Amino acid sequence: MKNERQTYCQLRAKEMAPQEGDSDAIGALTLVCTELNPSESLDGIVISTADINNWDLPSILTHAVVKIRVNRSRLIEESSYFRGLLLGRFCESRLDYVALHWNPESILSVLRFIFGCHLDVTSDNFVTLNEAALFFGVETLLLKCQVWLNEVTSYKGFQTPQLYLDGLIHIWKYGLEHANDSILQLCTSYLARNFMWASSFNSFADIPHELLYSCIKHSDLTLDSEKHLFDAIQVWLTAKTAKPEGWSNNVDFDVIRINLLPLWFAAGKRGYQLFSMFADEATGTILSLVRHPNTRLKEIFKQGDWSHFKVRLTKFTQKVDLSGCPQITPGLFLLSILPSGSADSMFRKIIEKSPMNFANVGLDGSLISQATEQMLSFEAVQEVDISNCPSLTLGSAFEYFCKSFPSLRTLKAAYFLNFKTPKLCHFLRKFPLLTSIDLTLDISPVIPARVSIVSSSQIPTPQKSMPLDGYDYHSAASLSFLSWPFLSNITKLTLDGRTDINDSDLYNISEVCESLNIVNMRGCTSVTDCGLSVMILKCKKLHSMVACDTSFGNNSALALCSSISSKTQQSEKYSQSMPRIDGTILSELMFGAGHLRSLCLREIQLVDDALYRFQGSSLQMLDVSETKVSCNALSHVICRNLDLKFLKTRGCTQLVQEQIGTEETKLCMSSFTPKELFSDLGKSCQLEEIELGWGFSFLSFGALKPAIRTLRTLTIGLGASLGLEGLKLIPATCPLLEMVVLYFQVISDSAITKLIKTLPHLRSLSLCYCFGGISSLSFRFKMPNLMKLKLERVTPWMTNEDLMIMADNCTNLNTLSLKGCTLLNSESQNIISRSWPGLTSLHLEECGEITADGIKPLFNCCALEDLVLRHTGPGIPRNFIIDAASKLPMLRKISLDICDATDGDYDLPSFHDRYFLGIVKIARCKLKRCTLDLHNLEAQRIPVHMETLALVWNSETLTRTVVKERL
Repeated sequence: MKNERQTYCQLRAKEMAPQEGDSDAIGALTLVCTELNPSESLDGIVISTADINNWDLPSILTHAVVKIRVNRSRLIEESSYFRGLLLGRFCESRLDYVALHWNPESILSVLRFIFGCHLDVTSDNFVTLNEAALFFGVETLLLKCQVWLNEVTSYKGFQTPQLYLDGLIHIWKYGLEHANDSILQLCTSYLARNFMWASSFNSFADIPHELLYSCIKHSDLTLDSEKHLFDAIQVWLTAKTAKPEGWSNNVDFDVIRINLLPLWFAAGKRGYQLFSMFADEATGTILSLVRHPNTRLKEIFKQGDWSHFKVRLTKFTQKVDLSGCPQITPGLFLLSILPSGSADSMFRKIIEKSPMNFANVGLDGSLISQATEQMLSFEAVQEVDISNCPSLTLGSAFEYFCKSFPSLRTLKAAYFLNFKTPKLCHFLRKFPLLTSIDLTLDISPVIPARVSIVSSSQIPTPQKSMPLDGYDYHSAASLSFLSWPFLSNITKLTLDGRTDINDSDLYNISEVCESLNIVNMRGCTSVTDCGLSVMILKCKKLHSMVACDTSFGNNSALALCSSISSKTQQSEKYSQSMPRIDGTILSELMFGAGHLRSLCLREIQLVDDALYRFQGSSLQMLDVSETKVSCNALSHVICRNLDLKFLKTRGCTQLVQEQIGTEETKLCMSSFTPKELFSDLGKSCQLEEIELGWGFSFLSFGALKPAIRTLRTLTIGLGASLGLEGLKLIPATCPLLEMVVLYFQVISDSAITKLIKTLPHLRSLSLCYCFGGISSLSFRFKMPNLMKLKLERVTPWMTNEDLMIMADNCTNLNTLSLKGCTLLNSESQNIISRSWPGLTSLHLEECGEITADGIKPLFNCCALEDLVLRHTGPGIPRNFIIDAASKLPMLRKISLDICDATDGDYDLPSFHDRYFLGIVKIARCKLKRCTLDLHNLEAQRIPVHMETLALVWNSETLTRTVVKERL
């Protein structure tokens, strides 16, 4: 139909094109156009359609009256309005002019169309053209407008929407005014399909509530996550001074499927008065599903309403984001990809056959095979994020995704501790189009090169009748499947923190993933230098490897040199962290790595000679933190790399000392001062992130200004001396800052207040071990965008009242770290849990007596993933770790101190009652007499750190390690 209409319009335009010999003199008519309410003194102009191709519209429209000589017969033929006016018994039929009180621009556009000129319909002129075409009865123009609206509101796959939100609202209002159901339906469907895109506009709050209601009830409503619908409604409501009439009856939070909200999101909304009741209900429902999944799901199934449990999937869905949803089980997700009738029948059988396994349907291979043929396919889905979903087994998820999401290209599945990484290659066979997979885990705190190990032991994971990740790898079907020849299309693989991966696994991955470009392996402590070198040599297309805290050494570096030399003609990039590598090999590597874009030399001692040999000019990221790099060597690299975006130089003590290098470098390079270094940086680069320390001062800040106007992350550490004046200049110099981190800097209320008040995008603020002091005055200003706050040794004065002031102004925190707030007490727990119920990370160290009377109130922060309680009062019960793991379904990391234990120790979780926990750290202190009071033989004994016990789980073992350091 659309093509037929387009062809029809094209033919009509051709027929209407001016023909040779046409004359307006035959049946001539003059149209006198004025605005509806013309002024008394009118300036006019006379034009003719005979010269229509030469009309100067901007000039013509400057006149209050426009007289147009037109061909009467052409008007009669193309316009029902003029047909009735000029052929009927109206007086105008006998006159040679007709007065039109209409918008001149619209009339001129209609006439241009009638007389064959090209006319573009846009969102700006659709309403005026459609209105004019409707009034004057120009059917072909009406059809053209309709075809245009059909075209711009039709689904275009992955293209950016063509109709902007302002225009959509304008057109919808016009359709409502004229009771045009076709326009209303097209606009509503378009908004529903592009809801994620539309909600990003400031004008989203201008959407009429009738349109919003129709949109969120539409079957095409497409969302990445249910939380986006909540946020959109919240933005819309907040922008209204009062609820619109009929709101409570038409649109409310019942449209949100609360069972599919992330736990941290639902819990966090309890702090808002407007949404507290809804958020309480959502949080309670989610926790009920997590703690009693079988009972809760059976109750709801018997009620017959499953709609609020189904993930919103439409034929337009491109991304599915379920991250942070502990309530998502295999059975619950299966419900979303089965037709309603099939789901009801299958789940009814499950209740009758296996009521205790209702939530975990999908762990049963026979049930998967039964459902496979009935699963719906959503071919538009290209990205899925199921990170932090502890109740969803990754094996089952893979089985579902390969059937329902055949076009899947990106899979994010972080924090699936029980997934056996060696089986990765098996699952990759099921996703021929998959190019990126993220299997990140928390990085173990026990990095052998960084700690002094007192003792260490490993305990194998007990074998279960059902594999931990919910799939039987040893079935006949699985074994035969593994024997098939296969090459994956994976180009990016993230395995950070996977201590269960070894050299054999790397070899298998290298065999299967020949297209691998990027691999991230931070903290993969079980792989060796030889294993990494083999992967580098076998993956010919590899151009980025992040291997921090691994055994990357000389063998890997030599392999990299060989790999680079074979790619000298290609524009490749290598991202490396090389903690243990010989200086000569490093220099050789740098000499051949001319196409490097990302370079991490953190903690390497022999840096200067290597940097002098580096001839590349494509660097975007350079990290030389904690090295002895000199100003000369750093300047040598910076001056050649004008595209540098990220620079990290914290801990570089040599930046304030004279150049020390080889005789060759002394002859070739003149001595640079830190000010000259930062001056070069200011002249050449536009940075987005910078970490500074030794050598950076207020004078350096002035030289650096041109380079940091686009800065988003600023970290200033030990050795830097920015000063209060420099601190106050930060907002004006770096207006886009989102993160500010200050260590050992001079601060004041006025400086911090200026930062807070004049950085509208600030999301993270860390003040650690700073001098000068601040008071509660620094936190008496609204900071709605601040999500992370870290205060270490800067607020010893903080009381519960001060904490409440901070809570009132920092309402959206999800990460809070306090250290050295010795005046806080047990009431502080209530303040924290009431004010920030959606916290995902809470660190409290040396904070008075917060836990002296127990720990119960903190359980209200039910979405905690990372919890640190150290020297906060001896009231933590012996079973706290196991209790916390069972009551906090997202908890992955916990750090405690024996000093705070009520009974002097803690019960350690077993494999079966650790729930989602992956890392447990318990510090132990010894009492040491304070030596400051030499005259008092009974001097108070103070606790001094002695050792730390670290429990780290992976899919295969529990590793128990005692180290000297405080982790």
